Amino acid sequence: MAWQSQFHGGLGDGAALVRRLWGCVKRMDSKMSGEVLMNAGEGGVVHVTLRHAGRLNAMSRTMWRQLRSVFEGIQASSARCVVMAGESGAFCAGGDISEYPGFRFDAAALRDFHENDVWGGLNAMLACDVPIVASISGACMGAGVEIASCCDVRVAGAAARFGAPIAKLGFPMAPREAQLVAAAVGETAARQMLLEAATFTAADMLARGFLSRVVPDDDVPAEALASARRIAALAPGAARMNKQVLRALKTPPALDGKAPAAIEMIVSGPHDPYAYADSAEHREGITAFLAKRPPVF
Repeated sequence: MAWQSQFHGGLGDGAALVRRLWGCVKRMDSKMSGEVLMNAGEGGVVHVTLRHAGRLNAMSRTMWRQLRSVFEGIQASSARCVVMAGESGAFCAGGDISEYPGFRFDAAALRDFHENDVWGGLNAMLACDVPIVASISGACMGAGVEIASCCDVRVAGAAARFGAPIAKLGFPMAPREAQLVAAAVGETAARQMLLEAATFTAADMLARGFLSRVVPDDDVPAEALASARRIAALAPGAARMNKQVLRALKTPPALDGKAPAAIEMIVSGPHDPYAYADSAEHREGITAFLAKRPPVF
């Protein structure tokens, strides 16, 4: 069973970084559940890669847990910048729907998945003071948009596509994830993604301010790495402090500075946001997808 971590070259305090990153990485079976790879490159740049062969790097529960451990390790390291990418021509096509029948129809299990597995991974990225550059090719859907929303600079190929068409699966986006995505893509795009199941081109997302740059598809890895190297060559302490300040200031203005209290009220209030777990439309959406037929709601 393999969580894999690959290290090439030094990172200044390379031995210490390798020890810290290696300490957070376990070995797990990648054939069935996918994996999150780390590769310490040159000049303080760490490469984090999503790999789920045959599933466009869809995020499994194992991968969400790995993502958390990876970024907790990076936070404690001497890394200067992270390049976040997907393998084999896709960033991330969403969640691994093949796993969903095993836990999504029970409210407690569904809450555990979103509040601990998914949010654990995303929050570790958000709490990481090391700058993160997203290298986005191909599909960036659902979980992919959520992961990209945690990055500081986003470089995408011209053919990349973005969205969160989970309405077709019969369920809403979890509250913390919806807040994250709406803040990153903008409320208008978020409403279209969630209510219309709309998808967007890279040019659309550049115009909406979500993307930093759009380049020819073949140039994405090189452009993302060049951005990471520019960041890594600058003062690392200043970069971390800038991220801390920007994180503290990043509160959706529509909520008048009360976002943390508001989201906690939604997640932990009297109306359970995961009570839909055993609903007919939730079961129909997932069952139809796995059966490769249109859902009937």
